[in-house]
Amino acid sequence: MSTSFHCPYRQSTLLQQALAPDKMRIAFLLGAGCPVSICVPDLDSAEKKALIPDILNLTEHVKKTLENSEEHRADYARLTNRLKGNSPENPTIEEILSHIRALQDVVRDSTIDGLDKTALSDLDKEICDIITKVVGVDLPEYPTPYHQFATWIRDIQREHPIEIFTPNYDLLVEQALESQGVPYFDGFVGSKQAFFDLASMESHDPPSRYYDLPSRWVRLWKVHGSVNWWRTPKNEIVRRTEHSGGDRQMIYPSHLKFDQSRRMPYLAMLDRLREFLARGQAVLVTSGYSFGDEHLNEVILHGLRSNPTAICFALLFGDRSRYNVAMNKAGIHSNLSLLAEDGAVLGTVEGDWRKDVQAGHALHKISVDCSEKEKCKFLLGDFKHFGTFLAQQLSRPNDGVIDTHAT
Repeated sequence: MSTSFHCPYRQSTLLQQALAPDKMRIAFLLGAGCPVSICVPDLDSAEKKALIPDILNLTEHVKKTLENSEEHRADYARLTNRLKGNSPENPTIEEILSHIRALQDVVRDSTIDGLDKTALSDLDKEICDIITKVVGVDLPEYPTPYHQFATWIRDIQREHPIEIFTPNYDLLVEQALESQGVPYFDGFVGSKQAFFDLASMESHDPPSRYYDLPSRWVRLWKVHGSVNWWRTPKNEIVRRTEHSGGDRQMIYPSHLKFDQSRRMPYLAMLDRLREFLARGQAVLVTSGYSFGDEHLNEVILHGLRSNPTAICFALLFGDRSRYNVAMNKAGIHSNLSLLAEDGAVLGTVEGDWRKDVQAGHALHKISVDCSEKEKCKFLLGDFKHFGTFLAQQLSRPNDGVIDTHAT
């Protein structure tokens, strides 16, 4: 049991100060928990549902759809039989995609457990199509955390551009930025059929060319691809709303042994995160990210180790006991601060939130829910509350100096 205690109000203020208008470089990593925080009516029931399901519910939806498909049912059954007894026991749809793509690389002109290259390719495409139908939804018109996030970016003036990293394939960030009139660069240039331009993202000395854009332009890096990325039969990478014959959708890199050109968009996006953390004072805020992606974790943790002036505020939904990987890493990285509902790890020290009701604090009930009868709860792990937190900062800006080891 934890014997240390941290003050949730102090940590809320430190985060607010880190995001205040100044010369600090700021980046956000928005994970799958962000769209889950938005609830919309469920047409099939009187209940409400998440705008986009989490990975477990998305996996279950893809599974049921394929099992009910006359065209793909048999091949999907052959694939799942191959996965039985392997680790993990209950693979997510991303892990299933990785397995399919690994088989495609080795099957050649033969078959593996009744699956030939055509069957594997068809399964890959069908899974991507199902995912697109689920995640390719429109952002609700009413003010959502995404709208508040985009408004904050638009109205907070700073010297360096905001950078947004996300493993999500959806277009919610783009929709929010466009609705609030925030220009952004995502590695693609063009109009009708925007093409991926690696040269605009490559590192130079002085740093990358994309920094020559005005600081009000957001840099948006989709590290797992997007539902509107396509690879054409000519091996070109384009961004457009509709596909044409022969195009292959580019969502979720399997990180396995496929050709370098197929990996390039994803690697280039990860390089931006490496570069962000490597240079000078940098603040990375994660929201809706569970630290379940080992490749992203490797980049983040290497950056924090290599640059002690960088700091990561990890806003976690629910209790910290749900995040074993993150807890272990925060125990050895003093500049990784985990802020969960029931406590935190700060400067490698784990502790519960101190019960210290400050009803007059500007962030009371916004970032902290604390009463005399109940334990203090830190609210910002919920993207919905984080949006309110950002909106509150616009109404009451709070400049200050960051103390990365304050508890």
